[in-house]
Amino acid sequence: MIPERWREVALAPPAAWGAPLGQGVLRTTPEDFEVHESLGFEASGTGPHAMLRVRKRGANTEWVARELARAVGCKPFEVGFAGLKDRNALTTQFFTVPRGKRAAVDLAGIRGEGFEVLSAAEHQRKLPRGALDGNRFIITVREFRCEPAALDTRLARLREGGVPNYFGEQRFGREAGNLEAVLRAAGSSGGSRGTHGPRGDQRGFMLSAARSLIFNAILADRVERHSWDTLLPGDVAILDGRGSVFPVPSTDDTLAGRCAALEIHPTAPLVGDGNGDGNNDRESLVTGEVRTREESIAAGFPEALAVIRAARMNGERRATRIAVRDLEYDYDGEVLRLAFALTAGSFATTVLREIVAGSVGE
Repeated sequence: MIPERWREVALAPPAAWGAPLGQGVLRTTPEDFEVHESLGFEASGTGPHAMLRVRKRGANTEWVARELARAVGCKPFEVGFAGLKDRNALTTQFFTVPRGKRAAVDLAGIRGEGFEVLSAAEHQRKLPRGALDGNRFIITVREFRCEPAALDTRLARLREGGVPNYFGEQRFGREAGNLEAVLRAAGSSGGSRGTHGPRGDQRGFMLSAARSLIFNAILADRVERHSWDTLLPGDVAILDGRGSVFPVPSTDDTLAGRCAALEIHPTAPLVGDGNGDGNNDRESLVTGEVRTREESIAAGFPEALAVIRAARMNGERRATRIAVRDLEYDYDGEVLRLAFALTAGSFATTVLREIVAGSVGE
């Protein structure tokens, strides 16, 4: 059984800007949740691969990748894509496939159940995981009622201050099943290296859930202490939209101003094989009270730490805050439509939870 504390930090961590403004119904149809991927670069125009822009509806990314492999006659592992996208959504994203002797343009128009190739261009190499700039979301919330003035105020706060960069409930699997897998793996291995447990993708999902759980717990603590959006002495800062980090042994007005302008953010650990600061000992940047508190919170999840350390995962740092870019909305008193952009790796549901308490439509 999943401990209640695990469920709380995974599925219902504290909000930053107050209680939701109202109830609403999400994802009545896939068209209510649109996701448009941005790579941040164009196809190279030459090369042995074809970069495909694909629209999919009610289909998961890995299934579409296998269907594309079948359609072009390649192995599934030869298909590249930058990120996984929701199944219950209308999404556009990019894939690469080996084009063989065919012109890339000849692959445009390939379609199957739930997907269609919108365009194709020659590209130099297979698209690797994580090679994207971000995503643009267009989300419709139905049966939503709140005071328009309160909605204006809340969305202004999101534009100016961002939202906590929690991992969304998708990371933890259907009915938090990935957390169940963490507990099973920890129990079967006794915390030893070479843990017995799920293999392949399922093992990856389990390990990712373990790290995400600890990250959410540390971030939840900072939200409760009103420091999720403020640099503290001993913090590690990260540049907005980039992976570059630097230590903050002390704070000053310049750093505070950059943080207030959403140019830089505090970070929390994606714990690795080492102590709870999210880095191996020799690589640690976080110091002082920040480090002590992170280690203390991480230690409260011994089963998750056991599977992470058994897998010898490298530690990383992740921003505690998301900047919500280009936020626009339309509200007619019952239907709320939101459009916004997030950097890669962030969850639209963490934005929604600061506005609406939603249930999924039938």
